Amino acid sequence: MDTISQFFSEISSALWGWPMMIMLLGTHLFLTFRLKFPQRKIFTAIKLSVKRDPGATGDVSQFASLATALAATIGTGNIIGVATAIALGGPGAVLWCWLTGVFGIATKYSEGLLAVKYRVKTPDGRMLGGPMYALEHGLGWKKMAVFFAFFTAMASFGIGSTVQANAMSVMTFETYGVPQWVTGLVVCGLLAAVVFGGVKSIAKVCELLVPFMALFYVVGCIVILILNGPYLWPAIKLICVSAFSPEAAGGGFVGSSVMMAARYGIARGLFSNESGLGSAPIVAAAAQTRNPVRQALVSSSGTFWDTVVICAMTGLVIVSSIIAYPDIDYSNGATLTKDAFGKIPFIGTPMLSIGLITFAFSTAIGWCYYGERAVEYLKGKKWMLAYRIIYILSVYVGSIINLTLVWNIADCMNAMMAIPNLLSLVFLSGVLVKETHKYLWLNRLDRDMGGASEN
Repeated sequence: MDTISQFFSEISSALWGWPMMIMLLGTHLFLTFRLKFPQRKIFTAIKLSVKRDPGATGDVSQFASLATALAATIGTGNIIGVATAIALGGPGAVLWCWLTGVFGIATKYSEGLLAVKYRVKTPDGRMLGGPMYALEHGLGWKKMAVFFAFFTAMASFGIGSTVQANAMSVMTFETYGVPQWVTGLVVCGLLAAVVFGGVKSIAKVCELLVPFMALFYVVGCIVILILNGPYLWPAIKLICVSAFSPEAAGGGFVGSSVMMAARYGIARGLFSNESGLGSAPIVAAAAQTRNPVRQALVSSSGTFWDTVVICAMTGLVIVSSIIAYPDIDYSNGATLTKDAFGKIPFIGTPMLSIGLITFAFSTAIGWCYYGERAVEYLKGKKWMLAYRIIYILSVYVGSIINLTLVWNIADCMNAMMAIPNLLSLVFLSGVLVKETHKYLWLNRLDRDMGGASEN
C-alpha cells in the first residue's frame, strides 16, 4: 500500500507542476479578460439561480441544477482539503485557493455556457451535455471527448465516492466511536436510496440538503470567527503575506516556497470548486433554461459560494485558531481541521462533524450523476445499473482505506479531466464570446435559443 501511495504521490506532483498551474490559472485569466469580467455579474447570477425559467426546456430547474452541482463541489475539499493545503503549503495556500475561486468564476461560466450550447436530447426526452459533447460537436475531437469521459468515470470513484466515504467514516469514528465499516454500510444504503431514482431524485434531495448544510456551516464559521475575533486580522495578514513569502508563516509549516503554497492552494481550490475540471457542466446541461448564458451565470454562482465564501471561511477559522492556540499541530492536514475546530467550546466539534458528513454525502450523490453521464456517453444507458452498483460498493471500500492514497489518486484523476476540458474552453472561446455578446452584452437574457439537437 505504501508503494502504491508513493507512486500516485509522484504522479500527482508531476501533473500538478508548473505546466498545470500555468494552464489552469492561464485559462481562468484568459476567459476573465476575453469575456470582460463575468465576475461582475455575480449578483445577477445569484438572482437568476433562485428563479424558475417558465417554458424553458430541460430536465430540472436551474436551482436544482445548481444545487446538484454544489452538492458535488461542497465537500471534503472545503474542510479537509483546505486544512491539507495549509499543512503542506502554509497559510498562504488559502489566498491561492481563494484566487482560484475568484478567477474560476469565469471558467465555470464558460463551462455552463458550452454545456447548454452543445447539449443533446435523447429519444426518451432527457438532456445530456458536458465537455465530452462540446469536444465532439463543437470541435470534432471525438477521441479527446472519450478521453475526458473515461477519466470522469474514473474520477468519480476518487473525488466522488472513496474520498467522501473516508472522510465520513474517519470523522464518525474519531468523534462518536462508530466503527468505520458500519459508517460505510449506512452510507451505502442511503446513497442507493437516492441514486437509483435518477437525476430528478438526486436533484430533489440536493435541493433540500444543500441550502441547509451550507447555511449551517457558514453560520457556524461566523460564530467561530467572532469568538476568534482578536486573531482574525492577524490571520488575514498572515495568509496574504505568506502567500508570497512563506517564511513569514514560521518554520513549523512544511511549505517553504511560493510554489508549494500556490501548488496546494490551487490544487485544493480546483478540488473544491471544480472550475476547469469539467464536472459541473454535466448537470448544467440538464437545467431548464431558455438560453446558454442564463445557465452559464447560474453555474458561475456555484464557484462563488463554494470557494470565495465557504473555503475562505474555513481557511480563516483554521489559521485564526492556529494563532490563538499555538499548541495545535498544523503539520498534519488530516487532523488539523479537527484540532482547530475542537478548540472552540461547545459548537466547534459538532459543527465540524455535521458539516463534514453532510458535505461528503452530498458530494457522493452529485458525483454519481457525473459518473453515470460519462459512462452513458462511453457505453450507453445499458451500463448505468452496473455503474451504480460498483459506485455504491466503492463507498464501502473508501470508508476503510488509507486517506493519503485516496487524495493522491483523486488529484491525478482531476488533472487528467482538466486538460481536455481546458483545451475545449480555449479553442471554443470564440463561441463563448459570440454567445455572451448575443445574450449578456446586448441585455437579451430573456431571449430563447431554441431546442437542443437530437441524439
